[in-house]
Amino acid sequence: MKRFWTRADAVRGPGGWGVTLDRRPVNTPGRAPLKLPGQALAHAVAEEWNGVGDTIDPRAMPLTGLANAAIDRIAPNAEQFAAGLAAYAASDLVCYRATDPAALIDRQEEAWDPPLAWAQAQYDVRFQVTQGVMHVDQPPVTVIRLGAAVVAMDAFHLAALSPLVTTTGSLVLALWLAEGGADPDTVWSAAMVDEDWQEERWGKDEQAQQARAARRADFDAGVRFLQLIRSE
Repeated sequence: MKRFWTRADAVRGPGGWGVTLDRRPVNTPGRAPLKLPGQALAHAVAEEWNGVGDTIDPRAMPLTGLANAAIDRIAPNAEQFAAGLAAYAASDLVCYRATDPAALIDRQEEAWDPPLAWAQAQYDVRFQVTQGVMHVDQPPVTVIRLGAAVVAMDAFHLAALSPLVTTTGSLVLALWLAEGGADPDTVWSAAMVDEDWQEERWGKDEQAQQARAARRADFDAGVRFLQLIRSE
């Protein structure tokens, strides 16, 4: 779609913060009002619209996309959406360790033991850690309590958490970041341990690098979205 507006602004109305294009309010793709939880996010979304060139590229507007998702996709059935993210607790990346070589095992322990220890203390749970890729059941109370932490979030927090979980493959890492246990770069590095190891051994693959860059962009968008909704 061609750009049809001159200026986007963050505005405060009766229902909260929104965005206007030449004073006309923006709606979501589902035709719901784009109502945002705070001024900081509203200004950031407005800046995305101001940064549009001749045509709209949704990939260049990740905050707008996450806000739309929160309103159109998540809010109508937040509990079901949360359950999908909570399911990662049953097969979390950080619970599946290499069988060899010893250097990789050590690297995984260094990166993954701290978030597991944090989660154990934060939620009073324990984890079943295994070597290899065969599924291992986690204690039911662990799955329940991590799931409860996700279900307690509102639609906008769930929208932020979603790319953190899906790009890392780990609910533990996502919660570690979301609850302030670690900074984004530490979490990303932990999620990339296996990929970094393979790259060091076999070299870089161009397609893999492109896919990784796209995942990092999604991860960074989730981080910024979370920071903005918590900055009020």
